[in-house]
Amino acid sequence: MLRIAIAQLNPVVGDIAGNLQKAREARAEATLHKADLIVFSELFISGYPTEDLVLLSSFVKACERAIADLAKDTADQGPGVIIGTPINRQGEIYNSVVVLDEGKIIAERHKVDLPNYGEFDEKRVFSAGDIAGPVNFRGVRLGLPICEDIWGDLGVVEALEETGAEIIIVANASPYHRDKMDGRYSVALRHVIETELPIIYVNQLGGQDELLFDGGSFVFNADKALALQLPQFVEQIIVTDWVQRDGKWVCEPNTIAALPDALEADYSACVLGLRDYVNKNGFKTALLGLSGGLDSALCAAIAVDALGADRVRCVMMPYHFTTKESHDDAANCAKALGVSYEIVPIAQPVESFLSTLEPIFAGYEQGITEENLQSRTRGVILMAISNKFGSLLITTGNKSEMAVGYATLYGDMNGGFNPIKDIYKTRAFALSEWRNKNKPVGALGPDGEVIPANIITKVPSAELRENQTDQDSLPPYPVLDEILEMLVEQGQSVEAVVAKGHAIELVQRIEQLLLLAEYKRRQSAPGVKVSSKNFGKDRRYPITNRFRDR
Repeated sequence: MLRIAIAQLNPVVGDIAGNLQKAREARAEATLHKADLIVFSELFISGYPTEDLVLLSSFVKACERAIADLAKDTADQGPGVIIGTPINRQGEIYNSVVVLDEGKIIAERHKVDLPNYGEFDEKRVFSAGDIAGPVNFRGVRLGLPICEDIWGDLGVVEALEETGAEIIIVANASPYHRDKMDGRYSVALRHVIETELPIIYVNQLGGQDELLFDGGSFVFNADKALALQLPQFVEQIIVTDWVQRDGKWVCEPNTIAALPDALEADYSACVLGLRDYVNKNGFKTALLGLSGGLDSALCAAIAVDALGADRVRCVMMPYHFTTKESHDDAANCAKALGVSYEIVPIAQPVESFLSTLEPIFAGYEQGITEENLQSRTRGVILMAISNKFGSLLITTGNKSEMAVGYATLYGDMNGGFNPIKDIYKTRAFALSEWRNKNKPVGALGPDGEVIPANIITKVPSAELRENQTDQDSLPPYPVLDEILEMLVEQGQSVEAVVAKGHAIELVQRIEQLLLLAEYKRRQSAPGVKVSSKNFGKDRRYPITNRFRDR
């Protein structure tokens, strides 16, 4: 029998000592369960993605020292270790896994297929390894591809099968996006069918800037049966038992965790992404403006679920156009969530700005400039509170607004992180309704309704002028979001979007707004990626750009 521990853990990029300690603690737990081997995720020692950190020789050397220290631990005859780390070999930096046993590094394998699309740009910083055969670990031949090696078409897994591998173990740092688990299953099963070998898929967990790693590690046996499924969004170490039957290694049936549906998965991703951004960057508390609208209420709920009510501060900043309904909704939301809640009126500073600008603006009608002054005043106040108390300011604009530029630079866009940056408005409504009926595993907020029903049902408004609604200048959100998803996620042409039944004038106007708003998105806070194509790492358009799809 072979006993393999799978470590689905949350490393921190650059915290080499902390990641080493986490690996040691996990190995100690595996030792208690008499494991022969423990497997960690891709680049676990350094954290992933490293980006340009691996271009620093001191960083790579620190990782190599940590690996050497961990290798010494294996002299105790306990579990061997498979762990991801950057390695320098003759001046070439590789994304590698090393096998540690008997107090030393007994093998290393380098990533062959370096991804260079979407959020990945590994070809900038790593050299590609050569296809290599399996590693002999205590008499068992292990194939050790790394993440993209099983997604691409370079034949890495097939070569391992042809050279005698008995079990395929894949170290991954596969970021979350909606329905990603289906893609992972499909890729893994393709190799299981082609090679008739079992596969262990070990995935990283945790937030790293805009990326969110959801875990969800699993094992497929050679007969295509799912033998193990770890939960998403939760750290876990689990030990699997392997036996030989008819000359093949088989994983004995183990935990099959239920996977969340799409709404729960998106909400959990936003919670974990915000929690890790706050905690990994050393913030004690978070701060946001609570307007009585849907987006800020949803962000407040996410923040409380991520950090606990005692670490979240909400501020309502009313002006002349703020309705009593919004006052009541914001207060009721704060009460339901149990957060600190303060009211800071902005009439005096706004009118002071208007008075100061009056000589310059004389003879011009009031309009968007004066509306934006309200937003910018709120942004200044929130940034001052953030500065004074060291809180992370959460900005709350949804993807629909960011797409068409309905956000104010140096106003409501102020902030250090946006948990719903990749959530369209229609999705924000659905997530709010879902959260009022459910609470994800590990959430620190209260049960029950945390977003007052009136916030969800009322007509959305920025309340920057009398009787304003979002639909004064935008199509209904279901229409807008459908057009945006076709233009952004699917990369459809204007002609293709029109063929789906949308008026050509409307589609061209939305495309124009989408392209014009690029300069704002370049200056926006990072936020959790939950779609297949977010603004930032996945979609990069020039700001100066005269092309229009006509």
